[in-house]
Amino acid sequence: MSAPLLQVSNLVTEYPVKGWRKPPVRVLKGINLDVKAGETVGLVGESGSGKTTIGRAVLGLAPVSEGSITFNGQDISHLSGAARRQVSRDIQVVFQDPYTSLNPAMTIADILSEPLIVQGKGKAEARAKVAGLLERVHLPADAGTRLPREFSGGQRQRVAIARALAMEPKLIVCDEPVSALDLSTQARVLDLFLEIQEQTGVAYLFISHDLAVVRHLSHRVCVLYRGEVMEMGDAAEVTENPKNDYTRRLLMASPIADPVRQRQRRQERLAMAATASTA
Repeated sequence: MSAPLLQVSNLVTEYPVKGWRKPPVRVLKGINLDVKAGETVGLVGESGSGKTTIGRAVLGLAPVSEGSITFNGQDISHLSGAARRQVSRDIQVVFQDPYTSLNPAMTIADILSEPLIVQGKGKAEARAKVAGLLERVHLPADAGTRLPREFSGGQRQRVAIARALAMEPKLIVCDEPVSALDLSTQARVLDLFLEIQEQTGVAYLFISHDLAVVRHLSHRVCVLYRGEVMEMGDAAEVTENPKNDYTRRLLMASPIADPVRQRQRRQERLAMAATASTA
């Protein structure tokens, strides 16, 4: 059996606190998870659960206080400088807000060409690849001449996905990439993620607060609460037959179209929360 593409082992992340001899805040408390090549692992939990911190640690943007992160057989826990830039070719990111992650003063073609030129490709080669990237994310050919503000939120997120694909990465960290979009646009962007994975074999570490979104895309799901893993397993099993009470409450918090069933779920969730608080 081949080794995972990404292996997170006993990951602890701490941040210092101002004040004399105050202990650091421990955000992640010994996280263990892995992502195989071509697989999607969903990280789900409410705000403060630590899911985004895991993604930031993989990207080298959050400290690894204890434990290790191994990517493609290499320990990347404490890389810096040229070594981190080298790894960044294979690990890309799609952020939550597609507008703030794009330079508003640059055309789409310039935005997509920039990482290619930095990695040594000529301008003509970079522009030719940009045309293919726009086609892959289903944007019109003339999109390259326009500015980010000329696109809708869903279209801007497609640009961000194209930029992540430019370096042909093995892993993309997706940090709440559809939470700022309306439901119909969410569905189209999620389908695009699935299509790209089928075509390229890229793996996703997909971060979301919504179990329904994670279920649509993921092969496996990791449920987090206050920096600890509550439950991890096959996506269908975790989202349809959760074993952990916190996972059940999280599932009940996902909106559904039936108002009667939605009201029942809200009442069940409140009852479970009340029981948990008195336990």
